[in-house]
Amino acid sequence: MTSTVYIAKSVYGGDGLGRLGDGRVVFVPGAFAGENVKAEIYEEKRKFVKARLVEVVEPSPDRIGTGPAPIPGMVYSNLSYSAELDAKEAQLAEALERARLSPRSFGRIPCEQQPANYRNKVVYHFAKRGTGWALGYRIEPSHEIVDVMEDPLARPEINAKIPEIRRHVMTLLTQGAPSVRRDTERKGNVTIRWTPRSGVQWWIGDAPRGLVLKETTCGKVFEVPSDGFYQVNPVAGEALAKAVVDEYMKGVGYAPNILDLYCGVGVFGLCCAGAAAASAPRLVGVESGRQAIDFAKKNAAAQGVAGLFFAEEVGRNLKRIKVGSHSTVILDPPRGGLEQRVPEWIAASHAPRVMYVSCDPATLVRDLRIICRGYDLESVRWVDMFPRTARFETLAVLKKRT
Repeated sequence: MTSTVYIAKSVYGGDGLGRLGDGRVVFVPGAFAGENVKAEIYEEKRKFVKARLVEVVEPSPDRIGTGPAPIPGMVYSNLSYSAELDAKEAQLAEALERARLSPRSFGRIPCEQQPANYRNKVVYHFAKRGTGWALGYRIEPSHEIVDVMEDPLARPEINAKIPEIRRHVMTLLTQGAPSVRRDTERKGNVTIRWTPRSGVQWWIGDAPRGLVLKETTCGKVFEVPSDGFYQVNPVAGEALAKAVVDEYMKGVGYAPNILDLYCGVGVFGLCCAGAAAASAPRLVGVESGRQAIDFAKKNAAAQGVAGLFFAEEVGRNLKRIKVGSHSTVILDPPRGGLEQRVPEWIAASHAPRVMYVSCDPATLVRDLRIICRGYDLESVRWVDMFPRTARFETLAVLKKRT
């Protein structure tokens, strides 16, 4: 069934949201706020339906194209960049409002951001297509591969290497010995990473042991294992790290010690400790990945910081993690947010300040509602870490309620 729908707004994930005549909400990928569109319903639920965009009857003045996204995930490829930023900001503001969270200040972490060619890491899958092979991004949930000859989101250095990498992979898949072809096919993907210090590095399947990449944030060099996490957008990642440091320095006089939870290779904690070297802060980092902790220790030693780093799951070791009355707590959990008991533990702590870095607004507001039982929400700011896609990062700053 096809219906004409007015799109009221863009929701998190990039879909346009409208309502049918019977009041049900309809989600239409590829439609933007302010548009009238024709949409074909393909899935019906009791309270909402999903529909395919058939025709844009009245386009938004911010629409810049009508074709399919160049690669999967580029949900805003047909929208002006300024309108994309406005949409994301509105999504975060609505999530906070629905959770009844009212930060004293709300806004954006500014960064010199171009909405293309920013990714320093890409993962391409490969699979048979007819008599040949496709190598590129996978469409979920079908697992169909979109062949990538040039990636509009990847760094120019990565794009320059794609033809060479494609030739090499295709040779292994089609011309090698049978055992080599089977082994390559089983691995299923190729990862490409770039840093200014390490150049372009790539591998098929699992990351090679022993390969170490060098990244730079806040003027500090960080060694990262090839399969380790680092922000994929260097410009926005730098802006976010500087914002964390700036917020930490605002309270360094009364909360100099740093408890960096989910610390990875130590970026936020070490950047803060370096900025406050004269205050001799105590730095403790906790991360579940043992390899990441090993690199956090190496990075601390190389930067002359006497930090303590522990390979532990935060949620399972709360009795062993000490939060002092002179501590700033930094939280940077994965997309799923904090483990079940951690928000309550933070809310009951005596740390004067807490900073929460999140890549998912839903889990962020879920956790903040609990933490705010003991803290005031000073500020919430977001940074467009992933332009043209649905995602963004958020920094929330909290102060202990007295």
